[in-house]
Amino acid sequence: MIIESIELKNYRNYDTLHIQFSPGTNILYGNNAQGKTNLLEAVYVCCASKSHRGSKDRELIRFHEEESHIKLNLCRENVPYRIDMHLKKNKAKGIAINGIPIRRASELFGIVNVVFFSPEDLNLIKNGPSERRKFIDLELCQLNKLYVHSLVSYNRILMQRNRLLKDLVFKPEYEETLDIWDVQLVQYGKEIINCRKTFISQLNEIIGEIHRKLSGDKENIRIIYDPCASLDNLEKEIGRSRLSDKKQKTTLVGPHRDDIGFYIDDIDIRKFGSQGQQRTAALSLKLAEIELVKKIVKDYPILLLDDVLSELDGERQNHLLSAISKIQTMITCTGLEDFVSNRFPIDRIFKVVNGKVTQEN
Repeated sequence: MIIESIELKNYRNYDTLHIQFSPGTNILYGNNAQGKTNLLEAVYVCCASKSHRGSKDRELIRFHEEESHIKLNLCRENVPYRIDMHLKKNKAKGIAINGIPIRRASELFGIVNVVFFSPEDLNLIKNGPSERRKFIDLELCQLNKLYVHSLVSYNRILMQRNRLLKDLVFKPEYEETLDIWDVQLVQYGKEIINCRKTFISQLNEIIGEIHRKLSGDKENIRIIYDPCASLDNLEKEIGRSRLSDKKQKTTLVGPHRDDIGFYIDDIDIRKFGSQGQQRTAALSLKLAEIELVKKIVKDYPILLLDDVLSELDGERQNHLLSAISKIQTMITCTGLEDFVSNRFPIDRIFKVVNGKVTQEN
């Protein structure tokens, strides 16, 4: 899969933009706060229907404008695709694939797979569980349409159940309706747990060898899925937690509270690992993510590296750069020195200055 070009209108700090990408390595360089990350974000939004930063649609629209447009042209297995996205301040976004509007954003998944890697991802291991759940959800939504449906349905039921728990103070007679929400919560929750278990198992088959190379054959890593409640006990645990749920006015049990653990020689590096171990594990996880996409979809994903090389030492930089030699990659940085010193092949160079992009080669 190859992204050929992108067009922006009124997106973040971009007035208008149209650039053609190389199928190899694309470097976007310039000072900070010029729009480099915004450009990678626009690519990600077109592929995954939402910002990797968690921004709302209206926050992606240029100041003093009411709407924004993104057009992405790509090719997958020699089949051309055009993704058009129309972002509006006060309405739901509009999405079209090859000129045909789609009803659900989930219909976008599966056309193109993208892996985003930023300096924040290097803190994935030491950050809270919500960041690790976000990692699972973003990747699984691209790989598994059943997961998308289950996650959207679960989150909708969870929101309605939590609203009911808050309303019970004023309308205690509605408590019996909790049973209706619980049945659906268990149904979709089990589907989520099952998909996550499979996903973590698949990552474990790949990440071990990658991490051994990164650690100089000194460490063995394994990922543990740490569910709030197991597949078999979910219904029982939700029922058991009802009294506490009513007191705290929120749902305390379910996959929305799951986590994943990272262990090196049976030591939980979320709590006891050094910063170096945590960052190496995060890099291993991202490289394993790339290989897993290739294994499942039989093609490499598009890789977006947002100023991450400056956060890695020389050895980890070399591991990352050697792993992406066959992948279409878009890399942001403040200068080209890292690539010159690493003698890394560059196919296309763009300079970004205040929302203006100029191709230099």
